Order: sequence, then C-alpha cells, then structure tokens
Amino acid sequence: MKLRISRRAREIQASPIRKLVPHAQAAKDKGKKIYHLNIGQPDIETPDLMMKAIRKFKDPVLGYGPSQGMPEYINTLVNYYNRKNFNISKEHVIICTGGSEAILFAFMAVGDFGDEVIIPEPFYTNYNSFATQVGLKVVPITTYAEDGFHLPPSDRIAEKITPRTKAILICNPNNPTGTVYTRDELAMVIGLAMKYKLFVIADEVYREFIYDGLKHISVMEFKEAEQHLIMCDSISKRFSACGARIGVFISKNEELMACVMKFAQGRLCPPTLEQVGAVALHTLGESYYRRVNEEYQKRRDIVYDALSRIPGVVCRKPQGAFYVIAKLPVNDAEHYALWLLTDFDSGGESVMVAPAQGFYASPEFGLDEIRIAYVLNSDKLTRAMEILAESLTRYKGVKSAPREAEWTSST
Repeated sequence: MKLRISRRAREIQASPIRKLVPHAQAAKDKGKKIYHLNIGQPDIETPDLMMKAIRKFKDPVLGYGPSQGMPEYINTLVNYYNRKNFNISKEHVIICTGGSEAILFAFMAVGDFGDEVIIPEPFYTNYNSFATQVGLKVVPITTYAEDGFHLPPSDRIAEKITPRTKAILICNPNNPTGTVYTRDELAMVIGLAMKYKLFVIADEVYREFIYDGLKHISVMEFKEAEQHLIMCDSISKRFSACGARIGVFISKNEELMACVMKFAQGRLCPPTLEQVGAVALHTLGESYYRRVNEEYQKRRDIVYDALSRIPGVVCRKPQGAFYVIAKLPVNDAEHYALWLLTDFDSGGESVMVAPAQGFYASPEFGLDEIRIAYVLNSDKLTRAMEILAESLTRYKGVKSAPREAEWTSST
C-alpha cells in the first residue's frame, strides 16, 4: 500500500524563483554563461566587521541562547528602530531565524486553520508557502503594472473581508514590484484593520532601499493602531547577509507577544553566532546605508532605462527594494524564461529571470510578466539587459499555438 503524504505537502507551491535552477545548471554545464536576474541575492560584499565579530567569539561552548534573542542584539535593534520613530522597548522584540520565521510566526499567531489573510498581489511567493504550512488561505488583491502596482481604493479591499479574515499583509518596499506605498495607502490599510478588527503584518525587509529622495514610512509610526500592528524585518538584504538567517518580529500587543514567545521557545533559539555578527553590523553608520542605496538606485536606473527602450514592455519605475515586474510582449513568460536557458544564447551568454505568475495567487495573472532582481554590478547588469532585449526580438511565442510549437531555436 502506498504511503499517504499530507495535503499541505502536496499542495505547497513550488518556488518560481528556484524551479528553473536545474535548467540553468544544465546550460552552464554546456558552457553557457548565465546572468542571474532571478533571485534577490545581492553581490555587494557582506561587511567584514560581521566576520571579524564572529571570529572573536571565545565562549568554549556554543550553547543555546535565549529564545527571545540575545539581550545585546535586542538592545541594538531597539536603538536602531527608535531612531526610526518606533518608540519600542525590548519587550516588543523577538529575534527570529530569518524574516521568513517572523512571517511564519505572524501567520501562526493571527489565524486558525481555514482563516484568511489578505495580500496585494503580486507578492513574495513564499507567503503562499507559509500560509499553506499553517492552514491559512491567501485572499489576493490584484494590483497592476500600469498603475505601478499601487493599492486599489479601500472599497476594493473591504469587499474581500469576511468573518474569517484575520490580517492584511503588506510588503513595503515591495518584493516583487519595487513599489513604495505612500502614507495615505498605509493609513487606508490601517484604517480598515481598525474598523474590522484585523492585524496588519508589515514585511519591511527592504526599508533601507528607497530611491528618488523618498522616505520609508513604517506601519509602526501609526501609534493609534499599535495593538493591530506586526512588523517583520531581517538583516539579509540590508547587509547582504542572506545566509545568516537573522530576522525580527516586533509588536506592541502584549498578548500577541506572549503567544509568539511560546513559538520561539518551541524552536529553542535563533542562531547565536549570527546575532553576534549582527550586533557589529548595526555599528555601521548612515554613510553605509547611503552608499548601498546609491548603488542600487544606479542599478535600478540601468534596468528601467533598458526596459523602457524595448518595444511592447510595460513597467513603472520602481521606487524601492531591488526588483521590478515587467510586462513583456510574450504570451507565456514561464516558457520564455525556460527558452532563455535551453534554446537561446547571445555570444554564448543568456539571462535567467523569474516568471511572475508564481507571484500571484490568481492563476490568470502574471502570464506575460517577469520579475527582475537588479543585484548584479553595473557592467554585468548592462550586458544582461542587452541580452534580454535581443532575446525578445528572437522569441516567437504565439498564444494560440501549443506550447511545443512556441519553441524557437537559436541554432
């Protein structure tokens, strides 16, 4: 008799960011150079002071740390966020194993099996995975490339609220769109949360990546709604330390924090050495954030300017994070992304992108869109965009034809 695998295991979404990796590796094995625009792995060096701090760790035993996180790191974060007008104390902070665990804790805390969380789509695809793991249902609010993926009017969000709705999740600045929400948009979401007694979960991992002179506005600045607010963050992108897996869960709701603390105790503790390194990272001054911000804005401009010159491409200039969703003149972006790896090259080179359909909960959206992560240096990014533009002149995607007939060979 065949053993039964759980429904959640069978139904959990495959990553649209990673599922083409075997095809990319096969292309590399054949000698093709691939420019990776598919994943948000920065190429900026992790500050060496993190490594130095870890090497100085002298405890003879690498033991369990506190479930809430190391006091020194918690105090470091309290100081960092209070400079951003959070007005928090150490009781409002729980250190997590990456921002992913912070989102997972939030989902576990706000809803029971079958409850719902509203999320503007396209969204970071792992939100779907986390929701599936804990039995929540994602209810999408569709946003559009033509509008710069900004939020719709409040009545369009309100009509999605049911007795099973427990939270609204926003990512600001947004992954995968690069959209930065305005104060009015955040106030609208928070107003709905207060009216309907919902939580607002804010993923603010990209808070330091804001361009064109804009200022990041955190949900934690809305003091009148503090009992409704959850903020999740991470060092991964801010300090180019994705492998460290250090995140944070912040809320001023005492009952909620007491419950989340039990989740934290259940997984024992967040990584110790990485917290030691993270304390050192936060000694970097504003000049560090400014240099990194300027570098990503330069990369943003390279990508956006290149996309703007390609006939048939629709996108608005992203104002934050290091992603852009572009609507392409193709009918099947997933097929196009695969074709780039298997059948296309430009002088022995090609690019890898993330098909955008996987960033939507609504299966009819994103079919002609891709996400680009501008995490390569300027020279590589310029070349990658040249290759992308060339590929679109050679790709022969035809909506009415079978998928097999859409393939065209570069040979």
